[in-house]
Amino acid sequence: MIPIVSIVGWTNSGKTTFITKLIPVLKSRGYRIATIKHNAHKFEIDKQGKDSWRHRQAGAETVILSSKEKIAVIKEIKEEVAVEELVSRYIDQEIDIVIVEGYKTGSVPKIEVFRPGSYEKPVFVEDEVLTRIINREEDLVELFEDQLEETVMLIESEVLK
Repeated sequence: MIPIVSIVGWTNSGKTTFITKLIPVLKSRGYRIATIKHNAHKFEIDKQGKDSWRHRQAGAETVILSSKEKIAVIKEIKEEVAVEELVSRYIDQEIDIVIVEGYKTGSVPKIEVFRPGSYEKPVFVEDEVLTRIINREEDLVELFEDQLEETVMLIESEVLK
């Protein structure tokens, strides 16, 4: 199984910003990375009126968009799929690590991003996460720079071991 780590936290805590800073550091160390973004709400990637949207409106339960550069799968599901199942179904085995944004439930290792000024308490207690990244900055430009190296070393020792 490909190693998975989930970056979790409350809405607007800085999860996406942290992940977009983490990926280049891991890539610079030679790791091949896939990501999964969990969305707790309904979402649409089809644009109304486009062919794939029209296929779904006509009743197709699965629509695959394919070109020479990328593939997208739109599939109706009855219940949420566990992150481990998504990895086994859709992630190539050449990938070294999957970084997930969200998925607070489940057994994959978690790193929590917490913004003390926005929320009273973190989502998890200390022993439920590998570490907690504290976001004290309002300006996200330099966010997390001092915590990236420490987090990468933790991921290497606890997730990629």
